[in-house]
Amino acid sequence: MPVPAPLTPDAWMLHLFSSKAARQGAVIRRKTRDIERYVGRATFEAELRRRGYHAVENAGQLVIFCNQEPIHRVV
Repeated sequence: MPVPAPLTPDAWMLHLFSSKAARQGAVIRRKTRDIERYVGRATFEAELRRRGYHAVENAGQLVIFCNQEPIHRVV
């Protein structure tokens, strides 16, 4: 059985930001290690800035707010 080709960084980000939640301006999350493995932290952060999105990191997860609204920490 053929092994599928690994995702390119561009394909990975296209897949991420094409998800239904991302398109609707909702929140998505990904493991930090996956972001670092597939696209690299600097490239990913540059794409967030380009889109005007925000993200927070906790316990190895990045929570990405796929909109340009401000975020407020509650507690």
